[in-house]
Amino acid sequence: MAILVKKIGGRKYAYLAYRHGKKVVHKYLGTASNPEVMQKMQEMAKEKEIPDKFSTLFWDTAPSRIDLKKNSRYVIERVLEIGGLNAVQWIQRIYPTRLIIEVCESSRKVSERSKNFWRIWLGY
Repeated sequence: MAILVKKIGGRKYAYLAYRHGKKVVHKYLGTASNPEVMQKMQEMAKEKEIPDKFSTLFWDTAPSRIDLKKNSRYVIERVLEIGGLNAVQWIQRIYPTRLIIEVCESSRKVSERSKNFWRIWLGY
């Protein structure tokens, strides 16, 4: 999901873009200057950052430099190996379960003990 801002006739309008099957759907949110729309845009921007309460999981790099999309494998591996259930719930909101399972199975950084736990927990 993403918020797109389109400029039409000198005014800015916000749309929520998401996939529905093979289609990309644009849902009109309102004018970009609307306080409710601005709040939604800020919330969406925060979802692209690592929350402060999980920054200790990424001690070897600055959490602000981690791109959740480009570094998805790194983030998932770190959370599966040393994160708690709150961190797992956070990554489940960000990444599809299929990707989390794929990373869990193929990663050398996730221990066998952790892999067994997540196999049971995620039910695959």
